[in-house]
Amino acid sequence: MKLPLIFCLLGVAITITSCSEHVYAPAMHHSDIAYLPKPVVSDTARSSTYISGGIVQDYSPNYADKLVSGQLNLSRGHAFDHFNLAYGAFGAFGSYHNKELQPNDPYYFKNKFFGAVGGRLSGNAVISTRKIDFRIIGFEAAYSHEFGDYLNFRRAVTNMPKFYTDTRTDLFTLGATTEMIFKSRSLDNQFGFRFFWGGTFGDNGYRNKNSDYLYRVDSPGVVTAAYFMQTKNYIVIVEGGYYWQFRFGYRFK
Repeated sequence: MKLPLIFCLLGVAITITSCSEHVYAPAMHHSDIAYLPKPVVSDTARSSTYISGGIVQDYSPNYADKLVSGQLNLSRGHAFDHFNLAYGAFGAFGSYHNKELQPNDPYYFKNKFFGAVGGRLSGNAVISTRKIDFRIIGFEAAYSHEFGDYLNFRRAVTNMPKFYTDTRTDLFTLGATTEMIFKSRSLDNQFGFRFFWGGTFGDNGYRNKNSDYLYRVDSPGVVTAAYFMQTKNYIVIVEGGYYWQFRFGYRFK
């Protein structure tokens, strides 16, 4: 390879690196929605309380950094002849792991704590058969309030060159769902699949207070898929989209 070409490629690489932008979203962005279990129509106990704990792994908007948290969920579900409803509260506590900023950057950090509390609401229209509950048309909503060191970091760098942030502490996400729950004859064993598509209100991109430029990340909204399984009164939930989540819990009838 000729020397001038090498210098040319090196210059391009340096230019690209120097123009890199750092983008930081709220800790719960795109991972605030979580599956809310509910009894099936043929359950003897049509109202139940569910408690679960789990682990969540999410990523930054440019997929450079990772967020890992533990989450505790408490919810109440009700089944009616042609409709169901669930509502609950949750708390999340975790760490934002930096992989993008290098040690020579003045704002470098390794990990920053974040926490969040909030509530969720879910409902579906239901067609029930002997073996399947078709929860064909439904909605899910989630509200979360964030706190912690990671939030303080976003606020601190929001006017720094090449940093683009969303400094919101409160998120509200709403979307549509469709779901199928398969049940055994004894109803002790149930499993199903739920798909969600929606969006978070106020998603207007990432800003720098000293720049008129609005950094946008192309996204089809919030899209997730969840698998639910109940054996006796124990429940397992696996969910993923921009993130993945694993939860284990118990149903109190």
